[in-house]
Amino acid sequence: MPAPHGFEHFVRGDDVVILHHGIRAATLRGQKATDFLSRVETEDPQLLMARVTGNYRRGNERSARQHPRNQR
Repeated sequence: MPAPHGFEHFVRGDDVVILHHGIRAATLRGQKATDFLSRVETEDPQLLMARVTGNYRRGNERSARQHPRNQR
């Protein structure tokens, strides 16, 4: 799977705004914003922003869910 790309973030007041290809994908406030800012310095920022926005699951999730070995 290719690495996430196209994310950027900026701080506006106490909020953190995350953009994906120039379009707002998420706004973090309060404790989530504080946690994000502390983690973005130590972790891969692109992957972290992809996880925060929920834009990291792409591919065959739907078809894998319907596969016979994954049925219970």
